Amino acid sequence: MYTLKESWMAMIGSMPMADWDGKLLCVEQNAAMALRTNATQGFIAAYTFTLVTEGWMTVIYNGKVLTLQADDLYFYSPGLSINVVSASENYRALCLMADENMTIEMPTVRDLVNIAYRPIVQLHEPRLALPNATAQHLSARLLEIIAYQRSDNIYKDKILRMLYAVFLLDVHNVMHQNIVHRQTPPRIEEIFIGFISLLPKHFAEHHDIAYYADSLHITPVYLSRVVRQVTGRTVVDYINQMLLMEASFLLRTSPMSIAQIADRLHFADAASFSKFFSRMKGMSPRVYRAEK
Repeated sequence: MYTLKESWMAMIGSMPMADWDGKLLCVEQNAAMALRTNATQGFIAAYTFTLVTEGWMTVIYNGKVLTLQADDLYFYSPGLSINVVSASENYRALCLMADENMTIEMPTVRDLVNIAYRPIVQLHEPRLALPNATAQHLSARLLEIIAYQRSDNIYKDKILRMLYAVFLLDVHNVMHQNIVHRQTPPRIEEIFIGFISLLPKHFAEHHDIAYYADSLHITPVYLSRVVRQVTGRTVVDYINQMLLMEASFLLRTSPMSIAQIADRLHFADAASFSKFFSRMKGMSPRVYRAEK
């Protein structure tokens, strides 16, 4: 998948700041920029938080149509498909994008896992309709991040990560007030965070539950139970979604043959890869590639 920096360069073509490290970026978004995200969305190894400040935008998120309006906070999680369908001319939003690995490694993420047994952005409804005062508060947080991005403060990178952590805690607080939840036992939380940390690094080579369970020193049955308890999804769902997104990305952006892609993703052969892709995507790899 695209890194955050690769995605931004594909959409915009130039660096947002000369010294940007590609780990965290907050921008003011309009309708034209929102539509540009279709070039890379679904293929970005980054979490995205979009706070709509004016107008509306309609997206298809993981097969579901959502219309986002002013004061809606919308979450995007790496590996899920999304397409911006349309946006009003006066659409404006503040969009915070954060590298997947950086986010997972932050201690704050462990607090967010506690919300309704859901990981950071895997809510069944990836949108919160906020009271205006709450939206204004979060907007101020995001504008502060934008201001620091443009500063020459020698501690800028550390400050930006701290501000991101504060933003996540504010989001956690909003969820706490709006969602009936149960506390995740610490061991369950530790196992789940361990799994989602391993997955982006090893999904292409390891399609089996046993590998992740062994790496976490637990049984496959227990890992399966934990992931379903936390998210309502299975381990196989997570692995297959990552494989599908990477396969789609390679088919659309690389000159690799279908056989080469199958080999890179450690399928037994091109036939088994094509069968998997067709089942998950509803079309063959060849047809999908021809549509680009």
